[in-house]
Amino acid sequence: MEKINLIIENAKDGVFWGRVNYEDDLLVDSAESLEQLQTKMKGLLFDFHDLEANNIDFDISYDLSAFFDSFSFLKISEIAKHAGINASLLRHYVAGSKTASKAQILKLQDAVHKVGSELMAVNLV
Repeated sequence: MEKINLIIENAKDGVFWGRVNYEDDLLVDSAESLEQLQTKMKGLLFDFHDLEANNIDFDISYDLSAFFDSFSFLKISEIAKHAGINASLLRHYVAGSKTASKAQILKLQDAVHKVGSELMAVNLV
């Protein structure tokens, strides 16, 4: 099974845009769901590189804008607080008017993972 990074760059208006860099080729497509996008990308990988769909496992990554569009129930200000980042600065990152450093991205990723872990520990009655 080949692990390939699929980057989700935009998820607005019910359309997911994604890209895969494979052997110096940039493959780009869009679809109405993440599942459909993965299917289309597997088709492109087959067409251009003869990779069989059942031999591909995507590692999904999101840019900040697509992440907050896809998981709109998360509040930017709360994720910023968990990450120790100014909420206004995070809004600039999400809007694309400023670019986050690798260190800032890792802080945000750690904060999202921590929130996810906290949610996994919740029991409702």
